[in-house]
Order: sequence, then C-alpha cells, then structure tokens
Amino acid sequence: MGWHRLPDWSDGMAQTAISAEKIEAYKNTNYIVLADAGDFTLRVDQYSKALSDLYKSTNTQNAIFITAYNPLGRVRNAAVNEMANQRLYEYLRSIGARVIEGSGADPTGKWPPEPSLLALGIDLVSAERIGKLYKQDAIVWSDSDAIPRLILLR
Repeated sequence: MGWHRLPDWSDGMAQTAISAEKIEAYKNTNYIVLADAGDFTLRVDQYSKALSDLYKSTNTQNAIFITAYNPLGRVRNAAVNEMANQRLYEYLRSIGARVIEGSGADPTGKWPPEPSLLALGIDLVSAERIGKLYKQDAIVWSDSDAIPRLILLR
C-alpha cells in the first residue's frame, strides 16, 4: 500500500475558485447513503459509525461520495444529469468499486436533493481524479477513520 500526504484539513479553503458561500453549503449538506442495512447520513468532519461498520462489513477502508449532477455547480436539465450520473455509476463499477446510491440534501430545503453515489474502496488520489473527470466543485471522501471530508477540486 502506497502512502501519500493527506491535505491539511484545517486549511481547506486556501486557493480555491469556489465561493465561501458554496463551500459552506457543501459542508452543511446531508450526504444520505441508501444502504441495504439501513439508510444513514454522512456529515462533513463528523465521525460516522455507520460508515465505519460498512467498511468492516465490506472489507474496505475508504470511500468517495460523489454526483455527476450539475458540473461546476451549473444547473443542467434533469435528463442530462440522470444520464451523467448513470455513466458515473457504470464507471465506478467498471473500476471495481462497490457502489451504493444516495443523495446530497440541503437541510434548509433551498435546493432539491441531488442523486449521488457512495463508492467504496476509492483512495484519495483516485477520488480527486474522478471528481475532476466529472467536473465537480468538490467531493466528499473518507479514509479508514470514517470521518467524511470535503475535498475541493478547483
């Protein structure tokens, strides 16, 4: 297993093209995982026992929570978003990830939930590459500590 330096989580806003308001919205989003053993919600920077248990039951140690909806935060029509998310699902499966459906939901209800995917077994370097490939502002990624972290991509 190769080691790589993790980002300094305390300085996640340095050098980004993403507005502070949008970053705050991403941090406050409820990342809902529709798992077979029961749905659970991931929150940025908060330990998730349900995610830790999922790691144990699937013999994995990291995951990405991602959507292909609305690249770079620009709203697209529903059909285009659905096709992009289906392609993302197929891509994640093709690289051997176990994929679980979910959604990113604004707790204030200002924007509708975005269908999303939790893909298990995705290291940080791969997660960033996938997020950039699908032109996302950010992804949520978690290591074996089961603490989801917001990873800014631009």
